[in-house]
Formats: sequence, structure tokens, C-alpha cells
Amino acid sequence: MSEGFAVALALPQLAPLLILTFLSGMVYGFAGFGAALVFMPIASALIDPVLAIAAFALSALSSLFTLVPCAWGECDKTTTILMTLAATLTLPLGVWLLRVADPVLIRIAISALAALTLIVLIRGFRFSVRPGRTSSAAVAGAAGVMGGATGLLGPIVILFNLSSGDDARRIRANTLVFLTLGSLFVLPQMAAQGVLAPLAIWLGILMLPAYAFGGLAGRALFNPERERLYRAVAYGMIALSIVMGLPIFG
Repeated sequence: MSEGFAVALALPQLAPLLILTFLSGMVYGFAGFGAALVFMPIASALIDPVLAIAAFALSALSSLFTLVPCAWGECDKTTTILMTLAATLTLPLGVWLLRVADPVLIRIAISALAALTLIVLIRGFRFSVRPGRTSSAAVAGAAGVMGGATGLLGPIVILFNLSSGDDARRIRANTLVFLTLGSLFVLPQMAAQGVLAPLAIWLGILMLPAYAFGGLAGRALFNPERERLYRAVAYGMIALSIVMGLPIFG
């Protein structure tokens, strides 16, 4: 493990990864979503996608202490727990796809999924079916597959929660708690399938403080009355990440 720590410290990409992690955490703190959409396109261009997904999932666990305690009191606990359980059941399939697929294909899938999510968010797409137990479980199950394979657990859940008709605070809390718990449960699946390398663990530990401080900064900025502004900033940062992470750039 000490060798993995030394390699993580020596990574030429460590500084940009830490900056990217802080910005991702900040978006997550004020918008309740978008951290992986900001992080993954660029990170998967800087380092191996499997390494990026594992390290980011570990760093995101800081939200269990910085953001979840407040969000837990505001979220729909029954629905959030149901969706977390459903996603956990399908995460192994997603991690298997991550393990067997070509890294270039994973990188393309990350950029494509992030771009598609941004487009439908900007266009204001909403699910026509209001959230219920069956629909919530189905959406979370699909999210588990996508999250395990690409690290993007949130896209379909974000769109689903935005269709609920809840206020900005409840939507933010529901999404935030689900995504944080998803990061927690994906790590054992990656370990079980042999893709949680010591380097990923140490890199995630190094990134964890950056994510934590970013999340706290974002939470301090959060104001439900500025929902449109937060979404606009989040969309802009996601778009920039997608462009910078395009496979055409190496």
C-alpha cells in the first residue's frame, strides 16, 4: 500500500485532479448534483477511467460527513433508501462492464452520457411518470448499471427527481443523499471484482480533502432562491468539462 501512496503522490496529473475534485465538490454542494459530470470527462482523459471512477467514488465519501447530515433531514427517506437498494443490486453489472470494456470505449461513453445529460437538462426534459415505488426502483436500477460502468450514477436520477414537482431544497437533498450512498456501495463491488487498486485508494484519499472543502464551499453558497443561477453555473462547468475531456484531445 505504501508503494501505491508514493505512486499517487508522484502522479504528474495530481495537481489538476485535486483542483478538478474541489470544483466538482463545490458544484455538488450548491446544486446537489453534477460532481461526477464535472469530474469524469476530464479525469478519464488524464488517467485511466477505472482509476478515475474508483478514486472519485472514495473521495466522494467525504459528503457523508460534510453534506449528508443536513440533507438527510430534508430528503424523502423512504424513496431514497428504496432507490439506493435498487441501485446497489445492479451495480455489479455496471462494474463488470467497466472491467471488461476497452478504456477508450468507457471514456467515449462517459463523454457521450455527460453530453446527453446536459442537453436534456438544458432543454428542460422531464419524465412523464410521477415518482412512485416501482418507477423509483426502475430508475435507480438503471442508474446503478450506468454508475458502475462510467462513474456517472446521477444523470437519470437527476432527471427523475426534477420531475417530482418537489421544491429545490428537497430535490437537492434527495439527489445528494442517493449519489453519496451510491459512491459508498460501489467501492465494495469494485473490490470484489478486482478493479479497486491500491493506487486508486491512495489517490482517492488524497482527493478526499479537496472534495470535502469543495462541498462545504458549495453548501455555504446554496440559497434555494438562486436555483436557476446554480443550475446555470453547474451546466456551464459540465459543458466545459465535456469539451476538455473529448477523446479527440488525446
